[in-house]
Amino acid sequence: MSSLTHLIEKNRTWAARMEAERPGFFQALYQQQGPEYLWIGCSDSRVPANEIVGMLPGELFVHRNVANVVVHSDLNCLSVMQFAVDVLQVKHIIVCGHYGCGGVNAALENVSLGLIDNWLRHVQDVARQHHHDLEGLEDRKKRARLCELNVLEQVVNASRTTIVKSAWENGQELSVHGLIYDVKDGLLHNLVEDISHPDDADALHAGDLKKVKRGVASLPDTP
Repeated sequence: MSSLTHLIEKNRTWAARMEAERPGFFQALYQQQGPEYLWIGCSDSRVPANEIVGMLPGELFVHRNVANVVVHSDLNCLSVMQFAVDVLQVKHIIVCGHYGCGGVNAALENVSLGLIDNWLRHVQDVARQHHHDLEGLEDRKKRARLCELNVLEQVVNASRTTIVKSAWENGQELSVHGLIYDVKDGLLHNLVEDISHPDDADALHAGDLKKVKRGVASLPDTP
């Protein structure tokens, strides 16, 4: 017997429930996907993209990696972005981080975990770039603040890709957003106003506080 039998059984139950609640759902889904959102999030198993925003299969195009990083050398992420923007014509790119991110914590502590150390250097670069924001914070708030800063930096990176810049140049309706998820209570928080123009990305990169929401890490009960 397969060790995944219980997952297959759960799948059958789920599929039957979906079809009962929405007759013809899978047939319609098979014909075409037309999501308006691209979600770039962390691989953490506690942050299931569709579920935390209450969306069904087909409504959210998803890319996930450790610590929700967007860099110009990651052809996997860029390929997902290109397909989402050019082919699916999504209207929103959401970069979503989360508090308690293991990748962010490892980058901050500079611990050695193996191959992933090379990937987490991107997050360490964010910490170095924003060291003035992190200095003097107690450990708990420093971790939370770096999670936020990492999201903001990846929003800038996404906005500066040739994919997004070309879409804007061609007049395509497209915005980039930065959210952060609190695993402790299941709530999302918006970290920045919509980025819908290259000037918005430049302002955010330059530290225009009018674009940035108040850091959720300043709340006393943030983990």
